[in-house]
Amino acid sequence: MLVDRLTRLDDEIRVAIIGVGSIGKGLVYQTHHTPGFACVAIADIRVERAIECAKWLGREYEVVETLEAMHAAIDKGRLAVSEDGNLLSKCGQADVLIESTNAIAAAGTHCITALEHGKHLVMMNYEADLMFGPYLLELARRNGKVYTSCDGDQPTVIKGLVDEMQLWGFDLVMAGNIKGYLDRYTNPKLIAPEADKRNLDHKMCSSYTDGSKLCIEMAVLANALGLRADVPGMHGKKIDHVHDIFDHLDFDRIWADRQPVVEYVLGARPTGGVFAVGYTESEFQQYTLDWFPPRMGPGPYYMFYRPYHLGHIEALACVAEAFLDGTARLQPNHGFQTNVYCYAKQDLKQGDVLDGMGGYLSYGLIENCSENEEKSGIPICLAEEMTLNRAIPKDEKIFFEDVSFDRDQVQFDLFDKALEQSKAARAVLS
Repeated sequence: MLVDRLTRLDDEIRVAIIGVGSIGKGLVYQTHHTPGFACVAIADIRVERAIECAKWLGREYEVVETLEAMHAAIDKGRLAVSEDGNLLSKCGQADVLIESTNAIAAAGTHCITALEHGKHLVMMNYEADLMFGPYLLELARRNGKVYTSCDGDQPTVIKGLVDEMQLWGFDLVMAGNIKGYLDRYTNPKLIAPEADKRNLDHKMCSSYTDGSKLCIEMAVLANALGLRADVPGMHGKKIDHVHDIFDHLDFDRIWADRQPVVEYVLGARPTGGVFAVGYTESEFQQYTLDWFPPRMGPGPYYMFYRPYHLGHIEALACVAEAFLDGTARLQPNHGFQTNVYCYAKQDLKQGDVLDGMGGYLSYGLIENCSENEEKSGIPICLAEEMTLNRAIPKDEKIFFEDVSFDRDQVQFDLFDKALEQSKAARAVLS
């Protein structure tokens, strides 16, 4: 068992974590309560938040501003705390970097630096994972390191379901998420009361509610497994229980070309769960599955689900597997099969400046990528500081030709590199 292997390690797996928000704080906590791990450094652009985390854990810490000071603090057995994530990426005393910020451009820089400095890279930042993943994966392979999405969130938990189902001999038809609530037109002001209850950043909470975050997570999964979206944004049927999906979608049509899809259902039980639909023509398997109450599906389609995902609590298994076995839980092996594109959240005027995912002006929908990604639309993860050249009606898609922006920013360079690597990966797979 993995826990036995971790308990018997002579040297702990040394982890550095950038981003100590709601999920990052949990990751830091988990490294202090899982055998075989040592968190040696944490960083946050709000350094006081990282300091509070260190105090909360009862750790002796030092706030550092240079790499030399960081190494000295770790040598003394203290937790190095910094506001500069790139120091952690360069830290010679960390084996694994976990990127858990909600930044995009800065996260890309952290990731590249970490891989170039000999660290395994674990992503709890699905925005940067989606936008730069194909390039970061290629860079990890060049450096002999593992690049993986972090376990515990929906994409990796769904992947676990899919792995089991395929081991049993079922074909994957649909990989799905269960979302509790959706409002495409919410914004940071409207969602603030709910965000404050959960101690969440208002803009990030808005991205959860308007569906952009859901679409990003499902795009990461699609790009790892070679899946597609049946329709832009997925269907998102509102149903009582996940099993009811068979009454709302035509699986014979969806499966006609044998191309599996990503999907979600809205408001269904089990709240917080994930699901996968498998296909089998085996009469014996169908006969066997009909024994189980409640019936798992109408045949030849069957529902497999997990009623929870636990975030930071189950995150560290993939970190251990990356370090000990050189294996990844989830990575974008299929390049850009899908992306999440920008749509107007309200009627927009010429001169309006897009404010990114979870903002006031736009939401994102997952769609299948075209051969010319530049013509597919603006990815929601890049839709900041772009000035509209024309008015855009509510719910209309926004394209690069509709905006003016500084193309020399680092996120566009990294996205271009990811696109090139995606083309190479898709060419090999085809």
